[in-house]
Amino acid sequence: KTLPNGNKVLKMSLATSSSYKDRDGNWVRDTTWHNIVMWNKLAEAANNTIKKGSRVSLIGKLTNRQYTDKDGNKHYITEVIANSYEIVATETAKAV
Repeated sequence: KTLPNGNKVLKMSLATSSSYKDRDGNWVRDTTWHNIVMWNKLAEAANNTIKKGSRVSLIGKLTNRQYTDKDGNKHYITEVIANSYEIVATETAKAV
């Protein structure tokens, strides 16, 4: 997306997962979703290379912000402002 001031921004969700065995010995997969924001050249590159299901490693800064919606409700958001990324694999892996 190109903003009126000419800056480019890409917002996407990224899942991180871990697996562990519960008390009964069954595998449990725990997934957490993260809001990712990329700007300008990084946003353009990511838009052209990252596809749904890609395994991505990224470096960025964790930030918190708030906004007020049109009804006057405050919302709080945690985002990762990405500085760089690397595609590790393009296919989704099966859970073990």
